[in-house]
Amino acid sequence: MEIKLTPLHDKHIELNAKMHEFAGWDMPIQYASIIEEHKCVRSKVGLFDVSHMGEVVIEGEDAVELLQMLVPQDVYTLEDKQIMYGQLTNKQGGIIDDLLIYKYNDEKYLIVINASRVDADIPWIRQNAKDERFKVNITDLTNDYSLLALQGPNSSALLDKIGIKTESQPKYYCFDDYKLLDTNVMISRTGYTGEDGFEIMIKNEFAVKLWDTLMNEGQEFGIMPIGLGARDTLRLEAAMLLYGQDMTEETTPIQATLGWSVSKNKTHNYNGKDVIKAQLASKPNKKIVGFIMEDRGIARHGYEVFNGGNNIGVVTSGGISPTLNANIGLAYIDSSYTIDDEIDIKIRDKFFKAKIIKRPFVEKVNKIVR
Repeated sequence: MEIKLTPLHDKHIELNAKMHEFAGWDMPIQYASIIEEHKCVRSKVGLFDVSHMGEVVIEGEDAVELLQMLVPQDVYTLEDKQIMYGQLTNKQGGIIDDLLIYKYNDEKYLIVINASRVDADIPWIRQNAKDERFKVNITDLTNDYSLLALQGPNSSALLDKIGIKTESQPKYYCFDDYKLLDTNVMISRTGYTGEDGFEIMIKNEFAVKLWDTLMNEGQEFGIMPIGLGARDTLRLEAAMLLYGQDMTEETTPIQATLGWSVSKNKTHNYNGKDVIKAQLASKPNKKIVGFIMEDRGIARHGYEVFNGGNNIGVVTSGGISPTLNANIGLAYIDSSYTIDDEIDIKIRDKFFKAKIIKRPFVEKVNKIVR
């Protein structure tokens, strides 16, 4: 399979980024050290190339009806220019992908999906539309647009400096269309770091100009380019789940402790509704929890979790928290365990003590505008 390159690929090479294949794309893992990049986003501002993400437009008179079938969230509650976090579920309630739903109007929605799931998501969406005879047009824009993420407490000030004034910037989980650098862009107040920030969707041919402008004008704000390595440590500190590790088609939104995002009163039928509603009403057999290591050791994806010699689950994500200077992780374990319970992580045939703690591990530096 040929590796895909984002329109900013040459920029990453110029910056001596460490590159690696991710979801079929050649992506920057780090430019400086992961810890340095991580701390820059937490304290200043960082710029990410996330152009590998998928973008799909669903429009037509049945657009909202199709989305109601696809996700357990109530899309009817969205107002124009608002964004909703959701999950694409299968017939058994398992998570095919998690996504963001952007509402332009009643007949036009944009969804942003994970790069690793584009080839699974789009056929699934098209099949559901066909099976239910929904009158919609589904357009894959993944290869036409770039996506840049500007994240950190100084992101709003930088955006103001280059022409999007603070008072006109979108509020949290909202978006709008803007003119920036004589180019049409869509800007949302979203991100995957736990900090305030924005994601800017722009046609491929203008991506380099935008990247250069943000990097040049951002010097006074301490900007750095940030790779996928720090993106992972940032999202872990914020306890944001990663598809393929913390959730899969074998886990439901309730097991993934995403019940807060699931509509409790949705009457519309959707894929996996019976399973999800049953788990909402009772308690699933497993759930995802956050933990901090008490012994010296780093828990990694796939490591087994024990209590009193009994295997009670498995680690899904784990690593260093540069902010806490500690080792943290996420794990699926038996639902009977809760915050402050002691657990053991099996690392190379030895047991290392850990404790379940409240998530997120790290709070936002700046209070997000809502």
